[in-house]
Amino acid sequence: MSHQTGIQASGSVKDTFVGARNGQYRLLKIVIDNEQLVVGSSRRPVGSWEKDYDSFVLPLLEDKQPCYILYRLDSQNAQGYEWIFIAWSPDHSPVRQKMLYAATRATLKKEFGGGHIKDEVFGTVQVQTDVGIDTKHQTLQGVAFPIAKEAIQALEKLKNKKLNYVQLQIDMKNETIILANTLHTELKDLPKRIPKDAARYHFFLYKHTHEGDYLESIVFIYSMPGYTCSIRERMLYSSCKSPLLEIVETQLWMQIIRKIEIDNGDELTADFLYEEVHPKQHAHKQSFAKPKGPAGKRGIRRLIRGPAETETPSD
Repeated sequence: MSHQTGIQASGSVKDTFVGARNGQYRLLKIVIDNEQLVVGSSRRPVGSWEKDYDSFVLPLLEDKQPCYILYRLDSQNAQGYEWIFIAWSPDHSPVRQKMLYAATRATLKKEFGGGHIKDEVFGTVQVQTDVGIDTKHQTLQGVAFPIAKEAIQALEKLKNKKLNYVQLQIDMKNETIILANTLHTELKDLPKRIPKDAARYHFFLYKHTHEGDYLESIVFIYSMPGYTCSIRERMLYSSCKSPLLEIVETQLWMQIIRKIEIDNGDELTADFLYEEVHPKQHAHKQSFAKPKGPAGKRGIRRLIRGPAETETPSD
């Protein structure tokens, strides 16, 4: 099986693999070109593997072109640095391409060194279609799993204030975003809704008073409890986050006032949530501000970001 297609790594790729195994690269995108495995793109580390992931991996995934991604973690084993092997084979790519990449996968793993690969991730869907998003929309970066009907219905009820809390989770086996629960949740109950051993997406109708006005604002909370989750779970939740929010905001027309990322439910105190939704630093900085530019708030700390606007150049 490993040489079923006859496709093997070029000499330059083998040299690149040596540097990669020594920690020189964070990411290698490998493609099949002229019946050889070649490096389509590479990235050197900037931050931790988690901080680099969104801006490095997601922009390289094309919706009609399979590829392989070798992504380096910060951990090491007896062989050296540990790597994640991502086999990207989108549903809309030509059948022959999908078959070719599937048959060559074992070859690449052997050429790189299977002992360095800690885990494998398979991706087939990049664009969400179940709720009518245009499949040609190129700004949607990430891996969008289908959203279960019950989850969509719960989000609609939250938008219409028939619910005040919706928790979603990824069905890892079936690669679907499903409804976890819709328990009525007061602010004091929110920390108890955050699992200590699994990632989740939370949508909360935050009822509060600000400067004398009563407000009901929807807050999105992405909870990822440190390293108790598997690497595959961490990567899938990170990859699906932006497409999920894209669907919720542009297709379901839900206005999300704030997007927060936490690793522990204990962080969700009344003061924390209020300060996240209404940051104090604007008032403090106003007296030192430069002359006003275009209208609009600036300086809000965005805890959840889309792909970086500027991409690290390829080597």
